[in-house]
Amino acid sequence: MITDKIPTDLQQTWTTVDDYINRMLVPSDAALDAAIEASAAAGLPAIAVTPSQGKLLHLLARSIGARNILEIGTLGGYSTIWMARALPAGGRIITLEFSPKHATIALANIARAGLADKVQLRQGPALDSLPRIAAENPPPFDFVFIDADKENNAGYFQWALRLTHPGSLILVDNVIRDGAVANASSRDPMVQGVRRLNKLLSKQPRVCATTIQTVGSKGYDGFTLALVLS
Repeated sequence: MITDKIPTDLQQTWTTVDDYINRMLVPSDAALDAAIEASAAAGLPAIAVTPSQGKLLHLLARSIGARNILEIGTLGGYSTIWMARALPAGGRIITLEFSPKHATIALANIARAGLADKVQLRQGPALDSLPRIAAENPPPFDFVFIDADKENNAGYFQWALRLTHPGSLILVDNVIRDGAVANASSRDPMVQGVRRLNKLLSKQPRVCATTIQTVGSKGYDGFTLALVLS
């Protein structure tokens, strides 16, 4: 996210409120804290979801009774841990990560959290991994979280739709881009990637979708939530 255009006082207010919400509703957790610390120590970018966003993923997965979850974009495994904790006995999450370094850190973080038996990490380009997953004919995914390179959002979403079932939820993160998503002439490939996703959603009768703008400690952004209808 681009935060240098946000007035300092606004950013401080958003961060203060985030900190307050976390103290009240998302208490400190040893495994999650360790995942963030290990990721930072390894030099991973500080772009993981915030604690309150991680808990939102957890609550959404629990609310629909998700047993099979797909994550596109693992990073250090912080969001993976949140979602894996929502799974019932026998549930599983497949998470896709392009970077070998990120995958190594994520696997260590997931194992430290005691969730290695629920998580399968596949390293490599997601657009290569997704056809392989489809060829395995797995049970449909109940919940999909897309948080990878935004340029390929539309392609990721099309695969997510193929791999889910009516009633599944698909959540795509970082879709506001500090408001740049509304700028059709933007030369930012990530912005254009989000716009391609929006164009796809606007014409896709198989989903009912909306986008929510958010502010917080990591600036101004948002997410798209889509319910699979058929």
